[in-house]
Amino acid sequence: MKALILAGGCGTRLWPLSRKSYPKQFLKLNGDESLLQQAVKRFLGTLSPDDIVVITNNDYKFHVKSDLNSYGIKNIILEPDSKNTAPAIALGVRYCMDKLGCSEEEIIFVSPSDHIIRPEDSLAGYLQKATNIASEGYIVTFGVKPDRPETGYGYIKINNSDKLSEEEKIFKVDSFTEKPDLKTAQSYLNDDHYYWNSGMFAFAIRTITDEFKAHSPQIGDMLEVEFDEMVLNFDRMPSISIDYAVMEKSKYVALLPIDFYWNDIGSWDSIYNILDKDEMGNVKKGNIITADTQNTLIIGNKRLISTIGLDDYLIIETDDAVLVAKKGETQKVKDIVNKLKKEGRKEIEENVTTYRPWGNYTVLEEGPRYKIKKIVVNPEEKLSLQMHYHRSEHWVVVRGAAKVKIGDKEIFIHENESAYVPKSTLHRLENPGKVPLEIIEVQNGEYVGEDDIVRVEDVYGRQG
Repeated sequence: MKALILAGGCGTRLWPLSRKSYPKQFLKLNGDESLLQQAVKRFLGTLSPDDIVVITNNDYKFHVKSDLNSYGIKNIILEPDSKNTAPAIALGVRYCMDKLGCSEEEIIFVSPSDHIIRPEDSLAGYLQKATNIASEGYIVTFGVKPDRPETGYGYIKINNSDKLSEEEKIFKVDSFTEKPDLKTAQSYLNDDHYYWNSGMFAFAIRTITDEFKAHSPQIGDMLEVEFDEMVLNFDRMPSISIDYAVMEKSKYVALLPIDFYWNDIGSWDSIYNILDKDEMGNVKKGNIITADTQNTLIIGNKRLISTIGLDDYLIIETDDAVLVAKKGETQKVKDIVNKLKKEGRKEIEENVTTYRPWGNYTVLEEGPRYKIKKIVVNPEEKLSLQMHYHRSEHWVVVRGAAKVKIGDKEIFIHENESAYVPKSTLHRLENPGKVPLEIIEVQNGEYVGEDDIVRVEDVYGRQG
């Protein structure tokens, strides 16, 4: 078996924490590990790191590599474009065949990267059950029995009279329904035929290839070419979900009910449900003081947040945005996001922290002729050799030691020491140490945009 973890989504239902540049799979919402890291760990007790494939897109390659560096995951696929789940899965299947040597009988387990499962090892017991049914030519979906009329999930209807296994509760699927209205969701809650669609499923390579050819030939035809050619022609595939492309049309879909805790944390209400609460039913993360407040989620960042007389509210604060909402209304966050998108606001796209292969930087303050950043360079990493035509830079080390090249000089600067980089001067920042290097950078000049960077390879035609 191979596990294919989908980590390319750019959902904004958890705005303002989740942004297009930093979506929820990289957030650490319920501990010290990101949701992506948790997804990978679920398989490491059963599969080796070489059997786990993570598929994402170019925008998130630094996030994924940073998150998975210590987990031994080497199989990372970068989609050329974001094309929804069906093309991503097809690309992953072809990768398993060409790069990992999988036969058409190999079982692939597909999992989202941004869900919560408890206990962490509970999925392992279901993998063998799914393998047995998938080996018989079925696409096995994992269904969750609804406990509330949820309008944010898709639903799967089973045929109770058509069991595929007498020993196990495994049923043939009748139909799929996407995110129903509240009245319909309430009717599903009272009907034993309906399950939530968890987004997890398993299949043999031969089965999914045949079903793509039968129901989504544009994708099926691409599965005939080798992986590298598939990447080059990725834009020829339609942007479509696996549910629409295959699952809703196939006659060979089976449902395996799961009885562990599952949550796709698709809203702030879901976040409130999974986090620990105080004696007043409040979730408080950050510098929070409350009075006469109950059943409220408060997530702070740097500022003190104080509340008085609140009940059933959600408050999320980031460096550049604050969301205040009534519980039960957070599916409407998408309406706010759509309004911001129409106005061209950067708050839905960008996060104040930007990640790079060498570390990250956070914009602390910005004005017409200046910008102040906190820069973190990971141990034994360095930035490219570069210059700026329109700005100078001042660096002050606040943690660690920096090796700095400025023009022809190369020096070391330590905590509470600084360096000055004039305009039009080649320079490089490097961390030769074993702990992260943190510096404060003050840029000054007539233009401080990120595109005022001329790297040495652009000047001399070689890598710096």
